[in-house]
Amino acid sequence: MTDRKPDTNLVHGGRRREWRGRIVNPPVHRASTILFDSVAELRATAPGFGVPYYGLHGTPTTWALAEALTELEPGAAGTMLYSTGLAAVTAALLTLLSPGDELLVTDTVYGPTRRFCDGFLKRFGVATRYYEPMIGGGIAGLIGDRTRAILLESPGSNTMEVQDVPAICAAAKAAGVATLIDNTWATPLFFPAIAAGCDLSILAATKYVGGHADVMLGSVTANAQWYAKLERTSWDLGHAVSPDDAWLGSRGLRTMAVRLRQHEASALRVAEWLKGRPEVARVLHPALPDCPGHDIWKRDFKGASGLFSFVFRGGDDAARVRFIDGLELFGIGWSWGGYESLAVPHDPQPLRTVTRWEAEGPLVRLHIGLEDPDDLIADLEAGLRRYAAGT
Repeated sequence: MTDRKPDTNLVHGGRRREWRGRIVNPPVHRASTILFDSVAELRATAPGFGVPYYGLHGTPTTWALAEALTELEPGAAGTMLYSTGLAAVTAALLTLLSPGDELLVTDTVYGPTRRFCDGFLKRFGVATRYYEPMIGGGIAGLIGDRTRAILLESPGSNTMEVQDVPAICAAAKAAGVATLIDNTWATPLFFPAIAAGCDLSILAATKYVGGHADVMLGSVTANAQWYAKLERTSWDLGHAVSPDDAWLGSRGLRTMAVRLRQHEASALRVAEWLKGRPEVARVLHPALPDCPGHDIWKRDFKGASGLFSFVFRGGDDAARVRFIDGLELFGIGWSWGGYESLAVPHDPQPLRTVTRWEAEGPLVRLHIGLEDPDDLIADLEAGLRRYAAGT
């Protein structure tokens, strides 16, 4: 059946009969050695998607998740899986870049990605140049003879700037430059990145794909131009995913549409409530009209997830810590995308090199989980009283 809607693909993607038999979910296939019936068969077999060859190259458990993720991205040729989201980012970059190349990276990029660019890639002989995230089609003016790839992240980490992905990709394509995007915030359900012009779409599947804060997982989905090279690079680097983790990813994927829409509704309710509070100067949520790039979000995205930030009106870090430490329903910890709500402090400026972050007060990043939003609002209201008491 063709032209199935994304929610249907989430349920049925990757569930081939030959991989699952009569079982609803493809089972966990743990394997390193794959046995052949003869030397002739061994010699005639080459690794490839869906081909039993060696554990590194996958089993039905990993193929099922990879195929389901590919079906979520119209125009995609295939997906590779990784043990973490960061591993997915680094494998994608190493697929596109060689010594002597230049990489353009949004200034609001995920911190560990910046560290990889400024450290490993620099030692590898690749120069990284950061650009203002709202540059749009103006990025054409930054593309030089050595530029080989542009890394996007939309919305930007923590400060939520929404990039004009189609305009950037069009400028890159005109110059023969590859594009890749960290699409973890929206997932392909809310932003089909390859259809928007990106060559590679990256997910920290640890987040919304897994959905339960109990698995580390990453993925890169590529178009036909880059998939074969992505596959070869990933195998050369020795990337492989535990079949148990892949199985958890597949299980989480089946309910991602339902969870994401609940995250979206609850986060919007909390964000709009925060926007009306006198203690809050700004709420950085792409679905709110005053968030940078809101019009682009409205044009290109099909929804919003549960992650956003807000800025206090005045105060200092001690007051911010008092606010977070006293929260009862919000955990304090890295990552997001699980069923639980989280709150962490963040200071954007140390991770900027092109843009300058200036704000009315400290910033807090929230992930709104699947709790009742009324309970979350009550918890945050008590936190704002603690914050105000010390300012």
